[in-house]
Amino acid sequence: MNWSLSFEPLFSWSILAAMLVPLALLVLVGLFLRQRGALFRTAALAALALALINPVLLDEEREPLKSVVALIVDESQSQDIGDRAETTRQAAEEIRGRLERLNRFEVRMVEAGRGEAAEERVDTRLFGALESALRDVPPSRVAGSIMITDGQVHDVPRNATGLSGPLHALITGEEGEKDRRIRFERAPRFGIVDKPLEMTYRVLASDDASGTVEVEVFVNGELALIEQAVIGQEMPLEVTIPNAGRNIVQLSIEPQEDELTETNNKAIALVDGIRENLRVLLVSGEPHSGERTWRNLLKSDASVDLVHFTILRPPEKQDGTPINELSLIAFPTRELFVEKIEDFDLIIFDRYQHRDVLPILYYDYIAEYVENGGAVLIAAGPEFAGSQSIAHTPLISALPALPSGDVVEEGYYPRLSDTGKRHPVTRGLDGAATEPPGWSRWFRIVGIDRPDGQVVMQGPDDRPLLLLSRRGEGRVGMFMSDQGWLWARGFEGGGPYVSLYRRIAHWLMKEPDLEEERLIADGRGMTLDITRQTMADEAGPATVTAPSGAQREIPLSETSPGLFRGSMDADEIGLYEVTNGELSALAHVGPVNAPEFADTVSTGEILEPIAEASGGSVRRLSAELPNIVPVRNSISSAAGRDWLGLKTTNDSVLKSVRRVPLFAGFLGLGLLLLALGGMWWREGR
Repeated sequence: MNWSLSFEPLFSWSILAAMLVPLALLVLVGLFLRQRGALFRTAALAALALALINPVLLDEEREPLKSVVALIVDESQSQDIGDRAETTRQAAEEIRGRLERLNRFEVRMVEAGRGEAAEERVDTRLFGALESALRDVPPSRVAGSIMITDGQVHDVPRNATGLSGPLHALITGEEGEKDRRIRFERAPRFGIVDKPLEMTYRVLASDDASGTVEVEVFVNGELALIEQAVIGQEMPLEVTIPNAGRNIVQLSIEPQEDELTETNNKAIALVDGIRENLRVLLVSGEPHSGERTWRNLLKSDASVDLVHFTILRPPEKQDGTPINELSLIAFPTRELFVEKIEDFDLIIFDRYQHRDVLPILYYDYIAEYVENGGAVLIAAGPEFAGSQSIAHTPLISALPALPSGDVVEEGYYPRLSDTGKRHPVTRGLDGAATEPPGWSRWFRIVGIDRPDGQVVMQGPDDRPLLLLSRRGEGRVGMFMSDQGWLWARGFEGGGPYVSLYRRIAHWLMKEPDLEEERLIADGRGMTLDITRQTMADEAGPATVTAPSGAQREIPLSETSPGLFRGSMDADEIGLYEVTNGELSALAHVGPVNAPEFADTVSTGEILEPIAEASGGSVRRLSAELPNIVPVRNSISSAAGRDWLGLKTTNDSVLKSVRRVPLFAGFLGLGLLLLALGGMWWREGR
């Protein structure tokens, strides 16, 4: 029971003062002058004052509150090294049991460092977890906090101002751990394809070792070069970015004997490859309605440098105009088709026919250019079926089909073939899903015989309209109609000519995203997304190899013709290898080179300053856990050689109150009457 005295006056204190102060002055004067009956008047005034002030004894029943202890358990991936995880688990259970047996502490255990989101695995944020655990607890009730960790904590505050109670850190791991790691010091985010990219890196050792170490450099999973690095020094590195889009540059060093972990023996840099402008040579024959369609489209593409020549004056056109009065420039045939032909990524012949503008030998150069990796597109008109067709030149060796001599002129809807519905160039074209297709008709198609390649679009009677083929190391496309301009002009609603023409050009120039057989892996947070492009009916499962070497198979489901997708939730941060058939792809899941793996050697140096400032301690976990001792809230240091202290609280919860009035009822009335009667008796004598 807790007794206390309280006053519950019948009037306000100001009214009581107005009533009692004058009476008190009269009584004091009587006492000073030693008047007869002064003591009885004092007693009567005191009795009256007590009756008006109404003193009350309060008997409070209170329940003492327990002090709150935050037990923060580090479950980050660095805790998986060796037996740290098991040691942490056993220590947490033992400490929690001891605290509960003391019956003076409320334990709030928080497992931190292994969230679901990728951003929660970037580093070990134990103080954020500590703040969340004690957010609703008054500082007077906080007994302190205990952290079980390897000491690699990345959100340590600058001072202990925000901590209520002592902080004790129990460090897992062993003394004298050895580890060697590699990291990028400077890794540009972008690089030019097929151009050297300058980077720097550093190899670090926990035991201050010196000397050199062999560093293997991989680009997109393939060994690019081997370097010799001086431990501790920043080393230069020059790599060539092979592909547009995402490229993965990986550095790797061999693990040494008794090394703590191999996880940080690799470093990753993600580099987005940017192509220099693709160079396209467009050679147009006689002017026609769709001549500017290709030109306008290619000129609007910021990634394309276009060189365009139109043959306005063929050799047989003689009108007597003197040469010196012609404003036309000479066609630089030797410069374009001999000296600089290898500089072009694509050559387009738009309704071009052989009229001796190009020497016959130059067609051999063009065919050789294709065999060596170049690309040619034939945008055919009626002249392709005539006697002056370029198919009747040495270019024939590079063409996947020859003209049949037929030119069909009738209205028809261009349609995707079964192959075209799966091919990246034509897959998903706007309007292709309906019958008839949601685009306008064309009115001419040039016939070809025995096409060798992939027919992705068809005209009337299933005649090949768009043919794509590989020839040697290069590629050839044949568009057997010159009426794509009808789509560009909006005839009968037009059609998706921009998407189609651009895809054709970029497929010929070997754009990776338009490859028929392609495996793409991409990390999205802690999710690995897999995309498989294929011309086959089935893709089969993908095999995923995690950074630890563990493998699992992921089924791929068809989301659209020729496109299969799958995904998996990843448990590890690092580089994953995905294989499907003969194709493989790499993807990095989670944060790149996260601080969690930058240094894995257990240490107490990081937490020691703030722990000591809070009155706590830092010590390594051993077979014998330190004793837990409740201490008073007033002491400054709460740690000893073999014990750690947690502060107790004086806070309690009021459950009930019993009131005992001291000057009320018959007792109060009797005392008041006795005092007044005594005063009256004395005054009457």
